[in-house]
Amino acid sequence: MAWVSYNHPMVEKDVSFSERVKRLIKEIPNGKVATYGQIAACAGNHRASRQVAWLLNSSSRKHRLPWHRVINSRGGISLPIGGGFEEQKMLLEAEGIVVDENGRVKLSRYLWNPSHDSQM
Repeated sequence: MAWVSYNHPMVEKDVSFSERVKRLIKEIPNGKVATYGQIAACAGNHRASRQVAWLLNSSSRKHRLPWHRVINSRGGISLPIGGGFEEQKMLLEAEGIVVDENGRVKLSRYLWNPSHDSQM
């Protein structure tokens, strides 16, 4: 997978996994999305997608993370209807991202590629 980059500049040995995740999420540009697994892999632990989801749930507001730009590996919004789904869909659409009636985003069009889109 092209986006799995353990050499990404965010993978710093002296920074915690959680801090790397937060930095990566802040890097996702407007109009792009990333998956939980993609963020975990770029932060140095490809098996930690659930930890990424937990971190977003517990820290998004506090750290002003663009939580709405992180979706599941099938391109879908993971939040339930009535539990954040509508807000995430609205925020993605406000950035020009097309979300279909099932809450899915076309990854071939909107998936962030950190090695090409890095703002560092």
